[in-house]
Amino acid sequence: MLCSCMNCLQHFGNDSFQLESGGYSMHNDLLPSLGATINHTIKLRKHIVSPYDPRYRLWEKFLIVLVLYSAWICPFEFAFRRYLPSTIFLVDNIINSFFAIDIVLTFFVAFVDHKSYLLVDEPKRIAVRYLSTWFIFDACSTFPFQTISFFFNGHSKSLGFKLLSVLRLWRLHHVNSLFARLEKDIRFNYFWTRCTKLFSVTLFAVHCSGCFNYMIADRYPDPERTWIGAVIPNFMEHNLWVRYVTAIYWSITTLTTTGYGDLHAENTREMVFGICYMLFNLGLTSYLIGNMTNLVVHGTSHTKNFRDTIQAASEFASRNKLPKHMEEQMLSHICLRFKTEGLKQQETLDGLPKAIRSSIAEYLFFPIVQKVYLFQGFSFNLIFQLVTEMQAEYYPPKEDVILQNEAPAYLYIIVSGAVVSNFSLLPVFFIHPHSCFQQFHMYNYFP
Repeated sequence: MLCSCMNCLQHFGNDSFQLESGGYSMHNDLLPSLGATINHTIKLRKHIVSPYDPRYRLWEKFLIVLVLYSAWICPFEFAFRRYLPSTIFLVDNIINSFFAIDIVLTFFVAFVDHKSYLLVDEPKRIAVRYLSTWFIFDACSTFPFQTISFFFNGHSKSLGFKLLSVLRLWRLHHVNSLFARLEKDIRFNYFWTRCTKLFSVTLFAVHCSGCFNYMIADRYPDPERTWIGAVIPNFMEHNLWVRYVTAIYWSITTLTTTGYGDLHAENTREMVFGICYMLFNLGLTSYLIGNMTNLVVHGTSHTKNFRDTIQAASEFASRNKLPKHMEEQMLSHICLRFKTEGLKQQETLDGLPKAIRSSIAEYLFFPIVQKVYLFQGFSFNLIFQLVTEMQAEYYPPKEDVILQNEAPAYLYIIVSGAVVSNFSLLPVFFIHPHSCFQQFHMYNYFP
């Protein structure tokens, strides 16, 4: 059974169909199929869950909290496992059970077909799709390798089982999908959302590298010939917190290329890891600087364009020796246009369908036109046809709206402010709100 898609706006807010459940995602843009009905209530088969169900979304948010814990504890256990209490492993198994439930639940979550853009709720197709994509990764990230290591070795110090436990980091795809959805959510500031993501990536990189470097020192045969043993003799006897802070200190100074020299590689293993870490830092630093530069430039590009336009207008007036009042009119108009761009949103409106534009124009302009004396007594249909062609215009003080000998092209209705008419053939008078001008010329077709 195929069910038509829900509201397009709701789907776009749901990470452009990046369905996090089960670890797979689709990055295709939303294009409803022909004949699909928006705002249509989805009726799924029995025991099938909609990916847009509020309860399922709440479950995903709960998993995000567990993912954040896993992202911190996984590298930490990799380096300091033998120093941790047994209760930590009990907590890990409980968290693994929640992700195991999520794997089972994914077999009952409908998905959107990337070809037809329809919601698929056939259990067989859901199972085949999940098993052929990310099921193996989800299962490996949930398998209790730590518990299994006790049955084989009687302890959890085996490097092989440690490496298998690192597969839990696969769960981070939930966080990536969360940030992708938040970046499209207009309720959250895009700039701070991106900064939070970049900051989180940096913290995770620092945490992982510090833990991995400590693990190398902890497993080295001669503890005194390690980066931490050369500075802190018998470091294994020190408090766990002191060793962790020291590892993070080394990681952050290396990441920022500060390099105080107090902590440095003492053996070949540490040198190799240091080389790999610094090569990784090149890519990470480029990623961070590129994203921050893009955010800053994007935030100031509007103001820069305004300054460039002002400068170009000033140079044009100076080069052509325009009168001072004309130059002031040019600059005043540019400044007002810059301030009112957010009010008009003409480009946004032009991209909407005609029916939506007509509804917006009716809501904005219909009450105003009804109050104008020229249109009193006109039929509703005629006024509706007029308002669909209306646009808002803003003029600064002392600017010429219509020249005396200008051919008629538009009919102006004053919403706020006032206009002075000083045509040579007519006495000087003021035109106030809910009045219009140029109607005489439009009716008679001569200036």
